[in-house]
Amino acid sequence: MAQCCINPSILSADFVNLEAELRRISNADAVHVDVMDNHFVPNLTLGLPVVQRIQAVSPVPLDAHLMIADADRWAPAYADAGVASVTFHVEASIAPIKLARELRARGAKAGMALRPGTPVEPYLDMLSELDLLLIMTVEPGFGGQSFLDLTLPKIRRARAAIDGSGTGVALQVDGGITEETIVRAAEAGANVFVAGSAVYGADDPATAIDRLRAAGSRPVSSGAHAVPES
Repeated sequence: MAQCCINPSILSADFVNLEAELRRISNADAVHVDVMDNHFVPNLTLGLPVVQRIQAVSPVPLDAHLMIADADRWAPAYADAGVASVTFHVEASIAPIKLARELRARGAKAGMALRPGTPVEPYLDMLSELDLLLIMTVEPGFGGQSFLDLTLPKIRRARAAIDGSGTGVALQVDGGITEETIVRAAEAGANVFVAGSAVYGADDPATAIDRLRAAGSRPVSSGAHAVPES
């Protein structure tokens, strides 16, 4: 499995001082940018113009998570902006395979996200079209929520499918990630972790990133990635 990556979410950052907040996480693997439209989720954050400015000043690549309706129409523009990775929600896409291919064609890694209640099985045949699969471990829309352990079996099933496919797709989790929950998520098979409050709520975000990376990189017990019996 690929190395543990920590992508802090700026949803928990000081929006008035975003450039300074980005410098505080320069040791991160990427910065997770939550784009919300108050339609797909009940919250409104930022849009393409702000993402373009973040792209211009960020010391690390951008990992854009689009929690927006009509992803097929809007997602490609984020790839055109130079964002390294663009993740759309499958629940907001009419043609996810076509969209993933278009994102890749425009130079971005293609990511697909699933809400906690969305089963992963119908989309496992798509793995070869993706660079990243995001399993939401909270309901999307707000930061500061508690990790949903009920998503762990889905993470295990996704990991088994990725390993079996030989695709090398990154398995990302987002929501409620702390030094404690990252261990459970890593044992289930995740290797990319979005953390908001655990990073920006710390006195030293860079140290918090290092601690999370260490916790998520611990050797997993034998059989930790096995799929539980139904």
